[in-house]
Amino acid sequence: MKNYKQTAADVLRLVGGDKNVTHLEHCSTRLRFTLADPGKADAAALKKTPGVMGVIASGPQCQVVIGNDVIEVYDELVKMGSFNAAAAAAPAPAGKKNIGGIILDYMVGIFQPLVPAIAGAGVLKAVLTIFTTFGILASTDVVYQVFYNVADAALYYLPILVAFTTATKFGCNKLVAVALAAAMISPATSTLLATEGGARFFGLSIQNIGYTGQVFPSILIVIFMAVLEKWCNKWCPKAIRVFFVPMFCFAVAFPVGLLLLGPLGYNIGSLLTAAILGLYNTLGWLAVALVAAILPFMISLGMHKALVPYAVASIADPGFDMLYLPASLAHNISEGGACLAVALKTKDENLRSTAISAGISGLFGITEPALYGVTLQRRKVTISVVLSSFIGGLFIGLMGVKGFAAVGPGIASMAMYIDPANGMNFIWACVGFAISVAASFILTFILYKDEEDAPAASAPASAPASSPAKAADATVYSPLAGTAIPLTSVKDEVFSQKILGEGVAVIPSKGELYAPADGQIASVFDSKHAISMTTDAGVDLLMHIGMDTVKLEGKGFTPLVKNGDTVKKGQLLMKFDIDAIKAAGFDTTTPVIVTNNEDFAVKPVADGAVAPGAALLKLEAVQ
Repeated sequence: MKNYKQTAADVLRLVGGDKNVTHLEHCSTRLRFTLADPGKADAAALKKTPGVMGVIASGPQCQVVIGNDVIEVYDELVKMGSFNAAAAAAPAPAGKKNIGGIILDYMVGIFQPLVPAIAGAGVLKAVLTIFTTFGILASTDVVYQVFYNVADAALYYLPILVAFTTATKFGCNKLVAVALAAAMISPATSTLLATEGGARFFGLSIQNIGYTGQVFPSILIVIFMAVLEKWCNKWCPKAIRVFFVPMFCFAVAFPVGLLLLGPLGYNIGSLLTAAILGLYNTLGWLAVALVAAILPFMISLGMHKALVPYAVASIADPGFDMLYLPASLAHNISEGGACLAVALKTKDENLRSTAISAGISGLFGITEPALYGVTLQRRKVTISVVLSSFIGGLFIGLMGVKGFAAVGPGIASMAMYIDPANGMNFIWACVGFAISVAASFILTFILYKDEEDAPAASAPASAPASSPAKAADATVYSPLAGTAIPLTSVKDEVFSQKILGEGVAVIPSKGELYAPADGQIASVFDSKHAISMTTDAGVDLLMHIGMDTVKLEGKGFTPLVKNGDTVKKGQLLMKFDIDAIKAAGFDTTTPVIVTNNEDFAVKPVADGAVAPGAALLKLEAVQ
């Protein structure tokens, strides 16, 4: 039986603890963390965690791929802390900022929560189309109208939905944001904008735009409102803040939205859609095939989320997508077919079980279990999926298949390709489904062989010479001169609560860090304030110089080793300026942590004055 609670606890510990998480959400297969300090996350250890299929880290966003058990693990995480409450007040990520990663983080935070509502509404509309096509219902029936109205509402009121998600991401008043978006699409506003000769506000002309179904106008207005709210809160007397700040936001943001931000957002959406359609018009059916072929790599890097705003905007206007959703059909089904071929051909019982589950998920539109559990670990399976995705995408592109709902294409959601104006659209989509699954199954069955395409993870433990064997016991020696203190005395909960692991802290008296054992340097952090290494005895160590010293961005630290270096016990690894660190207001206490303490029973043996090379920790291997 799977231990979701343990997986959740391990993941939370390795992303830096609940204090490092400013926002948490999940999609169909991934936990999506926004981290205050990305440097505190241990991606390498996360990848090795039972229940974790992969990790994608970019800027402040850390995506942990769980697979089909993501909801169960998420539910356990929610019990362990309140992660989203601090989102608004969270500090900017320390250290070097990845602008692309930050932009992607905001895009995902705004658009990802919209997908279930839009997808559900789109598929429900498609099902209603099936019923009317076969004469089961008429469009004038009350039953039809009830279901159609609720499905149509998700798109009609899309500006309100996106206002809520944007306000959540930017930490401003959600109800004020929703009211602003509602005002943009209210019948009274639509009537005003349609005034003969054009409406004018203080002499300025207001462009007549229908904002129903639009996303970018709401996003810009709410971002502007968030800035106004923050600014107003700084000077507004607390006694009147409860009504004055919302009143001020309404009075300023709505006119600015009508005059400037609404038209700007509308044009941004139009340009985005035009650019994608221009790509399609330039390359035609080839564009669908190319996107389908590169989707395995885009998804593995999280880059496919950059296409979600386009998909959402296209479903709203012009009402369909001819590129991303059709390409996704070819790719998703190819993943499923390839996994089923591996399951049929492999002699590895564990792989067979994984491939069957991943194959079924792929056929239903969930590809991460297939990608991380089977495809990307095996070169020939990857080749088969890329080729079959291209083949399926060629046919789907040639037939001009359109998607009408922003949902992952699969067996359960094929109704998303029903076009009331063109009955062949659905048929061609089904044929594309069949071509993709057949091509991927046949190619994989021909190319794949266990012994020729095994992933590194399945190699015998003795194979790689660079992987240290776990010793029966080991000793970690002090890397510093100074005073050893228990971890529980460290003024940082990540260390004092032993979230990262067991160990000892040293208050250094000299700015020199030495190797505590023979081994290999795993990582010299970009901010230079910490070094991780793996000893020859198989112990994973983290030496973190000072508290919050990541904020120094490397000032005062001089590493003398680099990633991958082999070092000997007592070798000087780094020099650091104790006086400069203290002058900047930072504590120099240096934790020495065993991060794979599940493999060892760790016993601190030092307390008080220590010299470099003195015994610090005794470890006994856990059998």
